[in-house]
Amino acid sequence: METDILRFSLQASDFTPVGHGLVRPESVLCERDGTLWISDARAAVTRLAPDGSQQLLGEPLGEPNGIALSPAGDLLVAAMTGGKVFRVARDGATSVFLGELDGAPLGAVNFVLYDPQGRTWIAVSTRHQPWHESLARPEATGYIVRVDDRGAHVVADGIAFCNELRLDASGSFLYAAETLRCRILRFPLRADGSLGPREVFGPDSLGPGGYVDGFTFDAAGNLWFTLICRNALGVLTPSGRAHIVCEEPQPQALAQLADGLARGQVTPLDLAMCAGPTLKLPTSVAFGGPDLRTGYVGSLLLPHLLSFRSPVPGLPPAR
Repeated sequence: METDILRFSLQASDFTPVGHGLVRPESVLCERDGTLWISDARAAVTRLAPDGSQQLLGEPLGEPNGIALSPAGDLLVAAMTGGKVFRVARDGATSVFLGELDGAPLGAVNFVLYDPQGRTWIAVSTRHQPWHESLARPEATGYIVRVDDRGAHVVADGIAFCNELRLDASGSFLYAAETLRCRILRFPLRADGSLGPREVFGPDSLGPGGYVDGFTFDAAGNLWFTLICRNALGVLTPSGRAHIVCEEPQPQALAQLADGLARGQVTPLDLAMCAGPTLKLPTSVAFGGPDLRTGYVGSLLLPHLLSFRSPVPGLPPAR
């Protein structure tokens, strides 16, 4: 029931470290066998096996971000400063999947997603590089690309720092985090891969400092999200009601960040100062484990993931 998830909360002591020595573990992806794939700035990704062993794979990409796992088992990795989507094979061989569009650089590539029809969806946060300069720019230059057998095409534009993308369980909507407007967008997904008119899912704003970064769905249709600058984990119910499960806001740092945004002068240090004592700039959330009730949270600053136990299982991994 919706009221049950709205009563769920977590404390800092409810989180358990997973993995070690990770660098910028922004995104995490779970496989059915318990393997975790984690973006890692030392290479492209870290493979964390069910027995706890770790293996670095791929070439250094420049802030590797979102990860997708193909039906064949190789990985696509979005590189923020690298400005491309890379393919990483299971042996670590790295190649460019998409490096430009219509002869122009992609920009700050944030996330990549496969769908059951074999299409690839790519979120570009901004056309500007370095990406953090866009935090101080008023224009919305983020966009979404669809790649299929007809090529690569922009299917949505004018998004204020486009972040993670997800499909709901039915495949009826493509959801996108619009970070700088503190909200979740969704687009009806038509059979031919085109998108219908955008709409806001949930509140028009998740509040001051509510910069939504990553999100995922559970089996009940709840959308779990992270608010990077508030060090928060929250839920949007299927009806769009918002509930914060836990948060560690740093009021002084948030005020300084808001002032910088207003003046058009923001640096990565302003972002780093918002980190909390436990949830240090959380960026993504995924569900795994034998019962799919283990949640994993990625971040920009921690050397590990954080895990927690969920009252609701996540959706089964595609592979």
